[in-house]
Formats: sequence, structure tokens, C-alpha cells
Amino acid sequence: MDNLLTIILTTVVIATLLNVFFKRYEIPTVIGYIFAGAIISQIFGLSHAKHDESLHQLAEFGIVFLMFTIGLEFSVRHLKKMRREVFLYGGLQMVVTGNLFGAFAHEILGLELKSAIIIGFSLALSSTAIVLKMLTERNEIHSGYGRVVLGVLLLQDIAVIPLLLMLSLFTAPQRSVADMLLWTTLDAAMLLLIIFVLGRYVLERFLAWTLSADSEEIFLLAGLTIVVGVSYLAHRLGFSYSLGAFLAGMTLAETRFKYRIEADLMTFRDLFLGIFFVTIGMQIEPSILWQHWLLIPLLLIGVMSAKALVIFLLLSRFLQRRTALKSALALMQVGEFALAIFAIAAQNRLIDPEVDQLLIVTVVLSMIVTPFILNHLRTIADRLFAREPEADIPIVSSGYRDHVLILGYGPLGQKIAAGLKARSVPYLIIEHDYRLVEEAREREEPILLANAASDVILKEAGAPRAMAAVVAIENAEKTRMVVDALTRVAPGIHTVVAVRNRSQQEIIESFGVDRVINTAELVAKEILEDVLRCTVAGLTERGCSVSS
Repeated sequence: MDNLLTIILTTVVIATLLNVFFKRYEIPTVIGYIFAGAIISQIFGLSHAKHDESLHQLAEFGIVFLMFTIGLEFSVRHLKKMRREVFLYGGLQMVVTGNLFGAFAHEILGLELKSAIIIGFSLALSSTAIVLKMLTERNEIHSGYGRVVLGVLLLQDIAVIPLLLMLSLFTAPQRSVADMLLWTTLDAAMLLLIIFVLGRYVLERFLAWTLSADSEEIFLLAGLTIVVGVSYLAHRLGFSYSLGAFLAGMTLAETRFKYRIEADLMTFRDLFLGIFFVTIGMQIEPSILWQHWLLIPLLLIGVMSAKALVIFLLLSRFLQRRTALKSALALMQVGEFALAIFAIAAQNRLIDPEVDQLLIVTVVLSMIVTPFILNHLRTIADRLFAREPEADIPIVSSGYRDHVLILGYGPLGQKIAAGLKARSVPYLIIEHDYRLVEEAREREEPILLANAASDVILKEAGAPRAMAAVVAIENAEKTRMVVDALTRVAPGIHTVVAVRNRSQQEIIESFGVDRVINTAELVAKEILEDVLRCTVAGLTERGCSVSS
């Protein structure tokens, strides 16, 4: 037990120190986790942990929660608006790049056909986590090339599902292909039917019922139960946990609980993903690096260059060359899902251990160099092509913009919403109380059931693009959390906060908000003015009665 605690503590310390250092150079945290796993493996000699089934199952839930959050973002309505970027550009990229790498692995390197197919299409995947995070931070997610990149990444995320299914087919006990396809189709139909019935008639009512208890912990447990339960159901039917999680997320994507569940489970996703990437790092053998110190850089340059060239040639047939180039450079790395697929394939002996090591190191290095490439996209494009302004004009987001955020739908929030509606000012309400949200929906108010103290929720609600934000929450602690989140997500937004007393006012003012209104002092001032008016007017006691 003591040794286990020592290993965990050492891993956390090393990962923290590495990520603080890497953050200065905009290197993603996944790299810190991978390096921490590699270091820990060498320090404690954890060769047995590399093959520990329970550890790998625990780590797999990082991918489970990641797939669930991707499922939450999967929207048929969204796909219709971006069908060209998703299905045309994304589909072409996945098919052509995957087949090219697969053919090279099979014909040139002489790998078995099944292994070549898995490797080829895994290398076609890009890093959704790294690319979208950086594009969002640079405010380029809705630029011309940003929209293309988003569409291609969305198709790649969807393509992970058939890839995982393909892995299941390749690693299944020896049966005829027709037999496997038949049973897989039947199992898939059963899984989809069960999830459809659950989503349509059970899950939303179940979540509404848990909210009636007015407990954050119970609602969180309910969300975890859905994710783990549906994942386990998919596993029992012969599919991966990840596929079940994706379908569960997609089922809940159109419900009113989407944003709240996403915010509540984000911490679990990041925690388990951290464990997953630590286990990936534990699989890196330093001896492989020394043995292939020349081959690995050649693989890295070859994979990234070939991928960028293919994507550029494909996109330049439909887009301006400058936009095609920026999109290709943004997508030229290999993503985190490739690591997951390689890990599963290696466990099932579909990929040779030495080839697996070479692939893992190549993928990790491609992810490390990505932030540096993204930070110099404009410079690279300027040197190769003349500036084409129309290609970089930001595309108007389908989200919220130039509106007022009302955080809290209590009595004060309701009055503010009514006043804005009467003046035809666009607004959006965020409220975590299910009963208040139901009341607002009956009045056809624009409202999200979510936690306003979450950075993710505030971004979804368009806080960085809002005209103003009104914090009308009665709970003092939650008010501080919401104001703190607002200062992080939208530091320039005009913020008005209602507080109840002087001590709370002093705390909120320390955040540097534009206006803090002390409701107690406001009421006291109004009562005093009324009393003075009565006194000066010399009215009767009956006519001067004052009520608070």
C-alpha cells in the first residue's frame, strides 16, 4: 500500500511539474502525462504494470468519458449546417489518407493486411483535443480554415467508431466474415434499440427525477451511472466501452440536461484521460529510442509531411490554396485516438510490440510539435501564398452573440428578463435549478439548465461575445464562483452583480467587476427616502405606513 501511494504521489508531482513547464511553451498536458508515465516506469521498474489488465481497464475510461463528451456535441442539426466540411472534406481526407498509409504499410513495409489497415486509418486521425483547444484560444474556430478543420475533425471523431468496430472484428475468435457481420449487425441493432428506448422514455425522466432531490451529488451520480451503464451494456453485446459512451452522449445531446452533464463530468474525463496517457507513457521503451534514433525522426517527418500534402491537394480542389494550406498544417499531426487504437491493437497482438513502440513515439512527437506549427500558421501561409482576405473572414457563429447573460432565474433574474424582453434586448438565462428552468420554459424563455460557474458553460453561452452579464444568484458562495469564472472566460464583459450585504460586496469588488449592487442597502435607502418624504409632507401615520 505504501509503495502504491509513493508511486501515485510521485506520478502526480512529476506530471504537475512537467505540465507547468510545458504550458509556458503551449505544449498540451497530454504530453506531460505521457512523459510522467515513461519516467515513473523507469524509476520504479513497473514492467508488470504495462500488462496490468485492471490498470488498462481503468485507463480506458478516459477514452470512455472523452467519447461521451464528443457524443454530447454530436448534433444532426449541426451536421446539416456543416455537411460539406464534414462529409465531403472530412470523408475524402479520411478515406484517401487512411488508404495511402495502409497501402504503404502493407506493400512497402510488408505488414499483415489487418495490421496495415488499422495503422493506416489510425495515422489518418488528427488531434481533436489539441487543435480545437488552440483554435478556440486564438479565436479562430469560426475563421475560414477553422470551420474546415472543425468539420474534418468531427468526421474523424465519428470515424473512430467504425475503427473500434473493425478492431473488434479483427480480434474476434476465428469465424467466417459473413457470420461475424451478421451477429455484429444484430448486436448493433439491439444496442441501438435499447439506447433509443432508454433515451426516449427513461433517461430524461430519470435525470429530472434525480434533480427533484435538489442535490448536486445525486445528479452527478446519475450522470456517471448513465455513462458507465450504457458503456457496460455495449461491452456485453460485444462492442467497445467507447462506442456505448458515444451513443449515450448522442442520446442526451438534444435534451435539456446536455450542458449540465457535460460540465459535471468534465473533471472525470480529464482525470481518467490523464491516467490513460500515463499508461501510454509507461509503454515507451527507452531502448527502442536508442536503437531507432534515426528512423523515428524520419517516420515523424514522413508521416506529417505526407499527411499535410494529401490534405492540401484534396482541399485545394474546393478551397483557396491559402485556406487549404492552413487547414492541412493544422491537421498534419496524429491524434490521441490513434494512441488508444494502437494500445488496443497491441494488447490483442494485432501490431508487433516494436512497431507499436515506433508508432507511439511518432504520434507523441507529432503532438508535441503541433502547438508550434499552429502558432506560426499565418506566417507560413504569408510566405507561400499571397494573402487572400476573403479566406480568413470570420464566419458568424451559430451560437449566441451581442446578448445579455442573466445568471440566475430567481425573483431578481425574472424581473431583469422581463425588462429586457419588453425592450427587445436579446438575452440568455443560465439556471441550475430544474424547477425554475421548467417555469422559464413554460414562459418560452431562452434558458440553459447548467452550472453558470463552469468555464465550459459560459463559453457555450457566448460569454466572450456578450454585451453584458448580470449575476442574480441568491447564494453568496455560488455568486463568487460565477464571478470568478466570468473573469476568466470573458474578462472584458460588462458585469453587474447583486449582493446582499457589505462583506459580500467587498469580496465581489475584489474581482474588479464593473458594478456591484448591494440590495440590502438599496432597500434601506428606498425605505429611508420614503420615511423622510412622509415626515416632510406631514402626512398622517396611516398615510405614512412603510412596508419593506
